[in-house]
Amino acid sequence: MRSRITINNENGNTQVLIVGGLNGDSIDTSACPGVNFENCPSLLDAIAATENNHFEIIAVPMDDFGNEPAAALKKIRQTAPKSKILLLTQMLREPDAIRFLNANSGQATLADDYYILPVSFCAKPKAKESSAPASPPVAGVGVTESAEILAMRKRIEVLEKLAMEDELTGVKNRRFVKEFLRQIIERAKKMSLQVTLLVFDIDNFKNYNDRFGHPVGDNILKQAAVLMQKCCRRQDVVGRVGGDEFAVVFWNIPQNKVISFDVENSQDRRSVVSEHPKEVINICERFRSELNKTDLPALGAEGKGLLAISGGLATFPHDGLTVEQLFLQADNGLLEAKRNGKNRVYLVGDKK
Repeated sequence: MRSRITINNENGNTQVLIVGGLNGDSIDTSACPGVNFENCPSLLDAIAATENNHFEIIAVPMDDFGNEPAAALKKIRQTAPKSKILLLTQMLREPDAIRFLNANSGQATLADDYYILPVSFCAKPKAKESSAPASPPVAGVGVTESAEILAMRKRIEVLEKLAMEDELTGVKNRRFVKEFLRQIIERAKKMSLQVTLLVFDIDNFKNYNDRFGHPVGDNILKQAAVLMQKCCRRQDVVGRVGGDEFAVVFWNIPQNKVISFDVENSQDRRSVVSEHPKEVINICERFRSELNKTDLPALGAEGKGLLAISGGLATFPHDGLTVEQLFLQADNGLLEAKRNGKNRVYLVGDKK
């Protein structure tokens, strides 16, 4: 999954500054002949470079400046107010990138846009010079070419969006969720983060489709996606992984304190040494409760209170160390929830 950064190099001397570590596996500049790339490993080097040169684009990998790169962004903005500042971020730090786009330093925003790593720079080539005399302008030719280029760019944007988002519900798709989970597991190994995977589906969803039609079924999926996003924290990732099945990746931001465990309920399906966070369980129960109360006018008078979900929860590293293991265990919890009457979310583990 790559992000494409298009550079307008029609004048043939565009300059781009990359601040921080330059990793060839994460940042590809090979498709930019004629573009001048400069790399400054440190912030001080970058500030010195901006004092002597004008860079159209300054790209800043967020991870190179810790959890709070705001100070670095502020200094870069002050020394290069006319440059376009782009944040390059891992999937798991996308919420932080959005936050920095909305933050400002005085009157200027700290960043202009963000891209998910790995990224590739692609240059719009310099216009070819011709020694032949200029031809008389042909009405509409320039406009048509411009329109075609604009349409092509829009198609590329749509395709890049579809590579990460579910077209029907607007949440992330299966591909994004699995890659995000892989990245956050790697981060969790280094920083002792809590990571929990929820897999859930809509109870009796096939009956809604058969009885009321697919448009009503689609509406149910959209409402479930919206409600789940409202119940989650800003860093959690909600995705649709197929049909009426969704997945949610819950994780703790490193600077947050460790959240408490759910050991109060004697009927809990885990022992006291469980690593499963109480906050995640509360989010799941809040979502299930809100969905139970959802009013669906398309189903008529009987629509209110019909919707329910069944789900399974699995936690890293207690239930699995890989994406595949966590999905397998969460699916097992989902199946167990179905066998025990539906409309419930089960933790993986033996009954207590």
